[in-house]
Amino acid sequence: MTVNFIGARIKALREERRLSQDDLARLFGFKDRQTVSAIETGERRVTAEELVIAVEKLGATLDYFTDPFLLVGEGRFSWRQTDVGPQRLNAYERNAGRWIAAFRAIAPQVGRSAPLLRRSLGITRHQRFEDAMEAGERFVAEFGLGDVPAAHLVEVMERELGILVLMVDAFQGISGAACRLPELDVVLINRHEVVGRRHFDLAHELFHILTWDAMPPEHSEEARETGGNRVEQLANNFASAVLMPTSVLDRFGDWSEIAEGELVGRLNAVADELQVTASALKWRLVALDRLKPAVARTVSDAALRNNGRDAGPTTLPLPFSKPFMEVIGLAVDEGRVSARRAGALLDLTVDDLADLFATHGVQSPVEL
Repeated sequence: MTVNFIGARIKALREERRLSQDDLARLFGFKDRQTVSAIETGERRVTAEELVIAVEKLGATLDYFTDPFLLVGEGRFSWRQTDVGPQRLNAYERNAGRWIAAFRAIAPQVGRSAPLLRRSLGITRHQRFEDAMEAGERFVAEFGLGDVPAAHLVEVMERELGILVLMVDAFQGISGAACRLPELDVVLINRHEVVGRRHFDLAHELFHILTWDAMPPEHSEEARETGGNRVEQLANNFASAVLMPTSVLDRFGDWSEIAEGELVGRLNAVADELQVTASALKWRLVALDRLKPAVARTVSDAALRNNGRDAGPTTLPLPFSKPFMEVIGLAVDEGRVSARRAGALLDLTVDDLADLFATHGVQSPVEL
Protein backbone atom coordinates (compact mmCIF):
# COMPACT_ATOMS: atom_id res chain seq x y z
CA MET A 1 0.00 0.00 0.00
CA THR A 2 2.89 2.35 0.74
CA VAL A 3 4.07 2.01 -2.87
CA ASN A 4 0.64 3.10 -4.11
CA PHE A 5 0.30 6.23 -2.05
CA ILE A 6 3.87 7.51 -2.37
CA GLY A 7 3.27 8.20 -6.05
CA ALA A 8 -0.05 9.93 -5.31
CA ARG A 9 1.64 12.13 -2.72
CA ILE A 10 4.46 13.08 -5.06
CA LYS A 11 1.85 14.10 -7.63
CA ALA A 12 -0.11 16.11 -5.04
CA LEU A 13 3.03 17.96 -3.95
CA ARG A 14 4.09 18.59 -7.54
CA GLU A 15 0.70 20.12 -8.34
CA GLU A 16 0.74 22.17 -5.15
CA ARG A 17 4.14 23.58 -6.15
CA ARG A 18 2.86 24.12 -9.71
CA LEU A 19 5.57 21.98 -11.23
CA SER A 20 5.21 20.02 -14.47
CA GLN A 21 6.20 16.40 -14.87
CA ASP A 22 9.13 17.63 -16.94
CA ASP A 23 10.21 19.87 -14.02
CA LEU A 24 10.07 16.90 -11.67
CA ALA A 25 12.00 14.70 -14.11
CA ARG A 26 14.84 17.25 -14.14
CA LEU A 27 14.77 17.48 -10.35
CA PHE A 28 15.12 13.69 -9.99
CA GLY A 29 17.59 13.37 -12.87
CA PHE A 30 15.28 11.24 -15.02
CA LYS A 31 15.68 11.24 -18.79
CA ASP A 32 12.00 11.98 -19.48
CA ARG A 33 8.68 12.70 -17.82
CA GLN A 34 7.37 9.19 -18.54
CA THR A 35 9.24 7.94 -15.46
CA VAL A 36 7.50 10.58 -13.33
CA SER A 37 4.15 9.56 -14.80
CA ALA A 38 4.81 5.90 -13.98
CA ILE A 39 5.68 6.83 -10.37
CA GLU A 40 2.59 8.99 -9.94
CA THR A 41 0.27 6.25 -11.22
CA GLY A 42 1.92 3.59 -9.05
CA GLU A 43 3.29 1.62 -12.01
CA ARG A 44 6.87 2.15 -10.86
CA ARG A 45 8.36 1.94 -7.39
CA VAL A 46 10.25 4.82 -5.83
CA THR A 47 13.74 3.82 -4.72
CA ALA A 48 15.13 4.80 -1.34
CA GLU A 49 17.52 7.23 -3.03
CA GLU A 50 14.67 8.85 -4.97
CA LEU A 51 12.64 9.20 -1.78
CA VAL A 52 15.55 11.05 -0.16
CA ILE A 53 15.67 13.38 -3.20
CA ALA A 54 11.92 14.01 -2.88
CA VAL A 55 12.33 14.96 0.78
CA GLU A 56 15.26 17.25 0.11
CA LYS A 57 14.20 18.88 -3.15
CA LEU A 58 10.47 19.20 -2.51
CA GLY A 59 10.86 20.34 1.09
CA ALA A 60 8.53 17.76 2.64
CA THR A 61 9.04 15.46 5.60
CA LEU A 62 9.59 11.74 5.19
CA ASP A 63 6.27 11.13 7.00
CA TYR A 64 4.49 13.09 4.29
CA PHE A 65 5.43 10.36 1.82
CA THR A 66 5.27 7.26 4.04
CA ASP A 67 2.77 7.78 6.89
CA PRO A 68 -0.33 5.61 6.15
CA PHE A 69 -2.36 7.80 8.53
CA LEU A 70 -2.38 10.73 6.12
CA LEU A 71 -4.75 11.38 3.25
CA VAL A 72 -2.86 13.27 0.56
CA GLY A 73 -3.63 13.28 -3.13
CA GLU A 74 -6.13 10.42 -2.83
CA GLY A 75 -9.51 11.21 -1.31
CA ARG A 76 -11.98 13.73 -2.71
CA PHE A 77 -14.19 15.67 -0.30
CA SER A 78 -17.45 17.53 -0.74
CA TRP A 79 -18.25 19.79 2.22
CA ARG A 80 -21.54 21.30 3.38
CA GLN A 81 -20.64 24.53 5.11
CA THR A 82 -21.75 28.09 5.79
CA ASP A 83 -19.31 31.03 5.68
CA VAL A 84 -16.20 28.90 6.26
CA GLY A 85 -13.11 30.21 4.48
CA PRO A 86 -11.00 27.90 2.29
CA GLN A 87 -7.97 28.00 4.57
CA ARG A 88 -9.91 26.96 7.64
CA LEU A 89 -11.87 24.32 5.74
CA ASN A 90 -8.71 22.81 4.25
CA ALA A 91 -7.09 22.66 7.68
CA TYR A 92 -10.06 20.72 9.05
CA GLU A 93 -10.05 18.49 5.98
CA ARG A 94 -6.43 17.51 6.66
CA ASN A 95 -7.35 16.57 10.21
CA ALA A 96 -10.38 14.56 9.13
CA GLY A 97 -8.22 12.87 6.52
CA ARG A 98 -6.12 11.36 9.31
CA TRP A 99 -9.13 9.49 10.72
CA ILE A 100 -10.20 8.27 7.31
CA ALA A 101 -6.70 7.22 6.29
CA ALA A 102 -6.21 5.36 9.57
CA PHE A 103 -9.43 3.42 9.09
CA ARG A 104 -8.56 2.72 5.47
CA ALA A 105 -5.14 1.34 6.47
CA ILE A 106 -6.19 -0.63 9.54
CA ALA A 107 -9.60 -2.08 8.66
CA PRO A 108 -8.35 -4.70 6.15
CA GLN A 109 -5.63 -5.77 8.59
CA VAL A 110 -8.24 -6.66 11.25
CA GLY A 111 -10.69 -8.34 8.87
CA ARG A 112 -12.97 -5.36 8.16
CA SER A 113 -12.39 -4.81 4.44
CA ALA A 114 -14.63 -2.46 2.48
CA PRO A 115 -17.35 -4.03 0.28
CA LEU A 116 -16.17 -5.35 -3.06
CA LEU A 117 -19.02 -3.68 -4.95
CA ARG A 118 -20.53 -0.23 -4.61
CA ARG A 119 -24.21 0.70 -4.90
CA SER A 120 -25.23 3.59 -7.13
CA LEU A 121 -28.33 5.50 -8.14
CA GLY A 122 -29.14 5.65 -11.83
CA ILE A 123 -29.62 9.41 -11.76
CA THR A 124 -27.83 12.09 -13.77
CA ARG A 125 -27.85 15.87 -13.49
CA HIS A 126 -30.26 16.09 -16.43
CA GLN A 127 -33.08 14.25 -14.68
CA ARG A 128 -36.07 15.80 -12.97
CA PHE A 129 -36.31 16.60 -9.29
CA GLU A 130 -39.27 14.20 -9.21
CA ASP A 131 -36.87 11.41 -10.28
CA ALA A 132 -34.64 12.15 -7.28
CA MET A 133 -37.67 12.09 -4.98
CA GLU A 134 -38.82 8.80 -6.45
CA ALA A 135 -35.33 7.35 -5.87
CA GLY A 136 -35.53 8.46 -2.24
CA GLU A 137 -38.93 6.79 -1.82
CA ARG A 138 -37.61 3.56 -3.33
CA PHE A 139 -34.54 3.67 -1.08
CA VAL A 140 -36.80 3.81 2.00
CA ALA A 141 -38.89 0.88 0.77
CA GLU A 142 -35.98 -1.29 -0.37
CA PHE A 143 -34.05 -0.96 2.88
CA GLY A 144 -37.07 -1.00 5.18
CA LEU A 145 -36.40 2.29 6.96
CA GLY A 146 -39.79 2.20 8.69
CA ASP A 147 -42.01 4.95 10.09
CA VAL A 148 -39.08 7.16 11.18
CA PRO A 149 -36.46 6.71 8.44
CA ALA A 150 -34.03 9.14 10.09
CA ALA A 151 -33.68 6.81 13.08
CA HIS A 152 -32.37 3.93 10.96
CA LEU A 153 -30.45 5.66 8.18
CA VAL A 154 -26.96 5.42 9.73
CA GLU A 155 -27.40 1.72 10.39
CA VAL A 156 -28.44 1.04 6.79
CA MET A 157 -25.57 3.09 5.39
CA GLU A 158 -23.06 1.19 7.52
CA ARG A 159 -24.49 -2.33 7.35
CA GLU A 160 -25.99 -2.47 3.86
CA LEU A 161 -23.84 -0.02 1.90
CA GLY A 162 -20.50 -0.29 3.71
CA ILE A 163 -20.26 3.49 4.15
CA LEU A 164 -18.18 4.70 7.10
CA VAL A 165 -20.27 7.28 9.00
CA LEU A 166 -18.40 9.43 11.51
CA MET A 167 -19.96 11.86 13.98
CA VAL A 168 -17.28 14.47 14.49
CA ASP A 169 -16.51 17.60 16.48
CA ALA A 170 -16.37 20.34 13.87
CA PHE A 171 -16.41 24.09 14.38
CA GLN A 172 -19.51 26.14 13.69
CA GLY A 173 -20.19 26.52 9.99
CA ILE A 174 -19.23 22.98 8.99
CA SER A 175 -22.26 20.71 8.67
CA GLY A 176 -20.65 17.63 7.18
CA ALA A 177 -18.98 16.09 4.18
CA ALA A 178 -18.86 13.16 1.81
CA CYS A 179 -15.49 11.64 1.01
CA ARG A 180 -14.72 9.29 -1.86
CA LEU A 181 -11.64 7.05 -1.94
CA PRO A 182 -10.94 4.37 -4.53
CA GLU A 183 -11.75 1.70 -1.92
CA LEU A 184 -13.88 3.48 0.68
CA ASP A 185 -16.85 5.84 1.05
CA VAL A 186 -17.13 8.08 4.11
CA VAL A 187 -19.70 10.55 5.44
CA LEU A 188 -18.76 13.02 8.17
CA ILE A 189 -21.48 14.75 10.20
CA ASN A 190 -20.96 17.57 12.69
CA ARG A 191 -22.47 16.03 15.83
CA HIS A 192 -23.10 19.49 17.32
CA GLU A 193 -25.76 20.31 14.73
CA VAL A 194 -29.36 19.86 15.87
CA VAL A 195 -30.82 16.45 15.18
CA GLY A 196 -32.94 17.49 12.19
CA ARG A 197 -30.02 19.10 10.42
CA ARG A 198 -27.77 16.12 11.13
CA HIS A 199 -30.25 13.80 9.50
CA PHE A 200 -30.75 16.04 6.48
CA ASP A 201 -26.98 16.35 6.02
CA LEU A 202 -26.67 12.57 6.29
CA ALA A 203 -29.28 11.87 3.61
CA HIS A 204 -27.88 14.65 1.40
CA GLU A 205 -24.35 13.25 1.56
CA LEU A 206 -25.70 9.75 0.91
CA PHE A 207 -27.00 11.02 -2.43
CA HIS A 208 -23.53 12.31 -3.32
CA ILE A 209 -21.94 8.97 -2.42
CA LEU A 210 -24.46 7.07 -4.56
CA THR A 211 -24.11 9.40 -7.57
CA TRP A 212 -20.43 10.40 -7.30
CA ASP A 213 -19.28 8.83 -10.56
CA ALA A 214 -22.18 10.25 -12.60
CA MET A 215 -22.06 13.79 -11.14
CA PRO A 216 -19.14 14.49 -8.78
CA PRO A 217 -20.13 17.20 -6.27
CA GLU A 218 -18.29 20.45 -5.72
CA HIS A 219 -15.54 20.54 -3.09
CA SER A 220 -17.59 22.99 -1.04
CA GLU A 221 -21.27 23.88 -1.07
CA GLU A 222 -23.50 26.05 1.08
CA ALA A 223 -25.50 24.03 3.61
CA ARG A 224 -29.15 24.64 2.74
CA GLU A 225 -32.32 22.58 2.43
CA THR A 226 -33.48 24.34 -0.74
CA GLY A 227 -31.70 25.98 -3.66
CA GLY A 228 -28.12 25.55 -4.83
CA ASN A 229 -26.90 24.25 -8.18
CA ARG A 230 -28.77 21.47 -9.93
CA VAL A 231 -26.81 18.62 -8.34
CA GLU A 232 -27.43 20.08 -4.88
CA GLN A 233 -31.13 20.49 -5.63
CA LEU A 234 -31.31 16.86 -6.72
CA ALA A 235 -29.55 15.86 -3.50
CA ASN A 236 -31.98 17.94 -1.43
CA ASN A 237 -35.00 16.37 -3.11
CA PHE A 238 -33.59 12.88 -2.55
CA ALA A 239 -32.81 13.64 1.11
CA SER A 240 -36.30 15.03 1.75
CA ALA A 241 -37.93 11.93 0.24
CA VAL A 242 -35.73 9.57 2.26
CA LEU A 243 -36.52 11.31 5.56
CA MET A 244 -40.17 12.13 4.76
CA PRO A 245 -41.56 9.56 2.30
CA THR A 246 -45.17 9.91 1.21
CA SER A 247 -46.11 6.64 2.93
CA VAL A 248 -45.06 8.18 6.25
CA LEU A 249 -46.58 11.60 5.64
CA ASP A 250 -49.91 9.94 4.81
CA ARG A 251 -50.22 9.02 8.50
CA PHE A 252 -50.61 12.69 9.42
CA GLY A 253 -53.75 13.38 7.42
CA ASP A 254 -54.70 16.14 4.99
CA TRP A 255 -52.50 19.20 5.50
CA SER A 256 -54.74 21.40 3.38
CA GLU A 257 -57.47 21.14 6.03
CA ILE A 258 -55.30 22.48 8.87
CA ALA A 259 -56.26 25.96 10.03
CA GLU A 260 -53.59 28.60 9.49
CA GLY A 261 -53.27 29.22 13.23
CA GLU A 262 -52.58 25.52 13.86
CA LEU A 263 -50.11 24.95 11.03
CA VAL A 264 -46.94 25.94 12.92
CA GLY A 265 -47.81 23.65 15.82
CA ARG A 266 -48.53 20.73 13.51
CA LEU A 267 -45.30 21.26 11.52
CA ASN A 268 -43.27 21.35 14.73
CA ALA A 269 -44.95 18.27 16.19
CA VAL A 270 -44.54 16.15 13.05
CA ALA A 271 -40.95 17.33 12.57
CA ASP A 272 -40.17 16.26 16.13
CA GLU A 273 -41.67 12.83 15.49
CA LEU A 274 -39.78 12.33 12.22
CA GLN A 275 -36.54 13.83 13.61
CA VAL A 276 -36.28 16.39 10.81
CA THR A 277 -36.32 20.17 10.71
CA ALA A 278 -39.74 21.76 10.52
CA SER A 279 -38.61 23.95 7.62
CA ALA A 280 -37.56 20.86 5.61
CA LEU A 281 -40.96 19.32 6.34
CA LYS A 282 -42.71 22.49 5.18
CA TRP A 283 -40.96 22.54 1.80
CA ARG A 284 -41.36 18.78 1.38
CA LEU A 285 -45.12 19.26 1.69
CA VAL A 286 -44.95 22.04 -0.90
CA ALA A 287 -43.03 19.75 -3.29
CA LEU A 288 -45.75 17.13 -2.90
CA ASP A 289 -48.48 19.75 -3.47
CA ARG A 290 -49.90 19.08 -0.01
CA LEU A 291 -49.22 22.63 1.10
CA LYS A 292 -49.64 25.65 -1.13
CA PRO A 293 -46.48 27.75 -1.65
CA ALA A 294 -48.33 30.92 -0.69
CA VAL A 295 -49.36 29.34 2.63
CA ALA A 296 -45.84 28.04 3.26
CA ARG A 297 -44.38 31.50 2.77
CA THR A 298 -46.61 32.86 5.52
CA VAL A 299 -44.93 30.49 8.00
CA SER A 300 -41.75 32.07 9.30
CA ASP A 301 -38.81 29.72 9.79
CA ALA A 302 -38.20 31.53 13.08
CA ALA A 303 -41.41 29.96 14.38
CA LEU A 304 -40.32 26.46 13.41
CA ARG A 305 -38.25 24.12 15.56
CA ASN A 306 -35.09 22.11 14.91
CA ASN A 307 -33.76 24.62 12.41
CA GLY A 308 -30.46 25.71 13.94
CA ARG A 309 -28.04 25.69 16.82
CA ASP A 310 -30.43 27.85 18.83
CA ALA A 311 -33.11 25.15 18.72
CA GLY A 312 -32.43 24.20 22.33
CA PRO A 313 -30.54 21.40 24.09
CA THR A 314 -30.17 18.11 22.29
CA THR A 315 -28.53 14.78 23.02
CA LEU A 316 -25.28 14.55 21.09
CA PRO A 317 -24.42 11.32 19.29
CA LEU A 318 -21.22 9.67 20.46
CA PRO A 319 -18.01 10.78 18.71
CA PHE A 320 -16.98 8.82 15.61
CA SER A 321 -18.92 5.52 15.42
CA LYS A 322 -19.00 2.03 16.86
CA PRO A 323 -17.60 0.35 13.69
CA PHE A 324 -14.76 2.88 13.64
CA MET A 325 -13.93 2.32 17.31
CA GLU A 326 -14.10 -1.45 16.85
CA VAL A 327 -11.43 -1.24 14.15
CA ILE A 328 -9.21 1.01 16.30
CA GLY A 329 -9.68 -1.32 19.28
CA LEU A 330 -8.74 -4.43 17.30
CA ALA A 331 -5.67 -2.67 15.92
CA VAL A 332 -4.47 -1.75 19.42
CA ASP A 333 -5.28 -5.22 20.76
CA GLU A 334 -3.32 -6.91 17.94
CA GLY A 335 -0.36 -4.55 18.33
CA ARG A 336 -0.79 -2.92 14.93
CA VAL A 337 -0.90 0.53 16.51
CA SER A 338 -0.07 1.67 20.03
CA ALA A 339 -2.74 3.01 22.36
CA ARG A 340 -0.80 6.26 22.58
CA ARG A 341 -0.78 6.72 18.81
CA ALA A 342 -4.45 5.78 18.56
CA GLY A 343 -5.26 8.37 21.21
CA ALA A 344 -3.19 11.03 19.45
CA LEU A 345 -4.99 10.24 16.19
CA LEU A 346 -8.32 11.05 17.84
CA ASP A 347 -6.92 13.94 19.92
CA LEU A 348 -7.53 11.96 23.14
CA THR A 349 -5.46 10.87 26.10
CA VAL A 350 -5.10 7.13 26.61
CA ASP A 351 -7.59 7.32 29.51
CA ASP A 352 -10.10 9.22 27.39
CA LEU A 353 -9.63 6.66 24.62
CA ALA A 354 -10.51 3.87 27.07
CA ASP A 355 -13.63 5.80 28.12
CA LEU A 356 -14.68 6.23 24.48
CA PHE A 357 -14.37 2.48 23.86
CA ALA A 358 -16.60 1.88 26.89
CA THR A 359 -19.28 4.39 25.87
CA HIS A 360 -19.49 2.77 22.42
CA GLY A 361 -19.81 -0.67 24.02
CA VAL A 362 -16.52 -1.77 22.49
CA GLN A 363 -14.27 -4.01 24.55
CA SER A 364 -11.15 -2.10 25.53
CA PRO A 365 -7.90 -3.54 24.20
CA VAL A 366 -5.78 -5.43 26.71
CA GLU A 367 -3.18 -2.66 26.69
CA LEU A 368 -5.72 -0.28 28.24
